[in-house]
Amino acid sequence: MLILQQKPYFLIILLLRITLLFLLGWYLFCLLVPTGSGSVVRDVYFQPGSSIKKLAAELESAGIIRCSSHFVLAGRLRGQAHRLQAGYYRVNDSMTTGEILRKIVSGDVDFRRFTLPEGYSIYQAAELLDQQGHFKKAAFLDACRSTELLSRLKISASSAEGYLFPATYNLPHQFSEEQLVALMVEKFEKEFAALETGVKKGGFSRHEILTLASMIEKEAVTSDEKPLIASVFHNRLRIGMPLQSDPTAVYGVRAFAGKVSKADILRSSPYNTYHIKGLPPGPIGNPGREALQAALHPAESGFLYFVARKNGTHQFSRSLDEHNRAVARYLR
Repeated sequence: MLILQQKPYFLIILLLRITLLFLLGWYLFCLLVPTGSGSVVRDVYFQPGSSIKKLAAELESAGIIRCSSHFVLAGRLRGQAHRLQAGYYRVNDSMTTGEILRKIVSGDVDFRRFTLPEGYSIYQAAELLDQQGHFKKAAFLDACRSTELLSRLKISASSAEGYLFPATYNLPHQFSEEQLVALMVEKFEKEFAALETGVKKGGFSRHEILTLASMIEKEAVTSDEKPLIASVFHNRLRIGMPLQSDPTAVYGVRAFAGKVSKADILRSSPYNTYHIKGLPPGPIGNPGREALQAALHPAESGFLYFVARKNGTHQFSRSLDEHNRAVARYLR
């Protein structure tokens, strides 16, 4: 009788052991054996405050992992479920669950790096993005001129020219041209808001300050000259004198390289300040922080002219006679 009573317990224990071994095998198999050979690649964005369950469901749906429940269980058993760091990650089906968890816990984000130099126009930015293989030139320019995007970004101009803040940006692989433009404009908004706090802009709108800063950025070679160049433009605007800024004569035609020809100066253009009065209708490039600072805080001076010396710096003058002598000295 005792032997007969022990058989059910023996079977139960045996079944439990088999079940545990099966579950352990399933757990280790899902943890250590990838689902494929790497042919399936997915860019995922783990948002701040998101959950491991949502991430697991996305990975299972994409075929990166076998089972979302296992992924969640593994994350919790390893103490990693609440340590996942926000960011963009590129994963593939040759990665194990353990590798994916380690990648996101360590914050090993995947992105392409792009630097927009100070003063670059949207045309130069588009060419650089194309050369580096990030975006096609035409597609980026279309994004810069998108009326829907400009409206959403609260830019009343015809393009995002001037509003793309020069800086280094980390571009996720799935980033679009529109997202990059929006990111650059967001950076500009933050930087400009910090600079203009408590500043009296002398009757200039933000767009006009930005236009002025773009001209300063194109003209200046050294940082210390930017406030002086700004003072020349401010002084000319105050007395109604044409700005006659060389970079404006070639905007939209070619990149300014320090010199313009007589044909450039004579070219009819709404941006050419040799022909128009006051500021151009918009920026001629994307100015950096120092140029914006100079436009908002020009130096106090009586200068109305400047000419480039051979080393790239400028000679500043108060009168036309003084300027002509400087031109004869440095350009002839």
